[in-house]
Amino acid sequence: SSTMIASVISKILPNRMRTFAQFIIRNICEETDPLLHYKVRPVLSISHGMGCLLSIMLHELIKWLLPTPGCRDVVLFRIGTSGGIGLAPGTVVITDKAVDSFFRPQFEQVVLERAPACSAELSGFPTVIGNTMCTHDFYEGQGRLDGALCSFSTEEKLEYLRKAHEAGVRNIEMESTVFAAMCRVCNLKAAVICVTLLNRFEGDQISTPHDVLVEYQSRPQCLVAHFIKKRLGLIA
Repeated sequence: SSTMIASVISKILPNRMRTFAQFIIRNICEETDPLLHYKVRPVLSISHGMGCLLSIMLHELIKWLLPTPGCRDVVLFRIGTSGGIGLAPGTVVITDKAVDSFFRPQFEQVVLERAPACSAELSGFPTVIGNTMCTHDFYEGQGRLDGALCSFSTEEKLEYLRKAHEAGVRNIEMESTVFAAMCRVCNLKAAVICVTLLNRFEGDQISTPHDVLVEYQSRPQCLVAHFIKKRLGLIA
């Protein structure tokens, strides 16, 4: 996932001001790999890599963030991309419940009461609340046919996706379970918000032009930015 701050800057500022802003907003973890870590006033934005790398970042973040004096009312968002199931590309999915690859509900994902309201106040892209299927594998675990290994047919893939869709699953990704589970154990408010880049019923490869993908990826960031502004009292 792109960091929210850098992406918002890239979207709204001309090139000269973008360069200056990125120069000023220093990555405070620049001496370490693999994190990018930006802070602007009360907003902390971190890239975490793919899959279970997220858990490493969360352990460190929670371990050092929560005991910090003055740190209170923490809200965490995971902003990302996903493969939609029965959804048009560009749809933003707010995760209501995370489900593992065998369709067993793992926990209730905390959906902030204002997140759906924020999406309603923004125009230009569809937003749904639905179940997210979290897998441990980028290819076969997601029912993809385009990996180096594939042990099932197209018909089996579609049946797999149909069962997921019937269970209420609307997108597939790799981070929601560990993110929401850790936040729940630590009693932190949290939400997973992803944009779908393709409908998995229609294929595994993305053919959307790059500029359209860039706009798609800005959608969950715009929603979260809107939420932050309302939370800080910057907008009504």
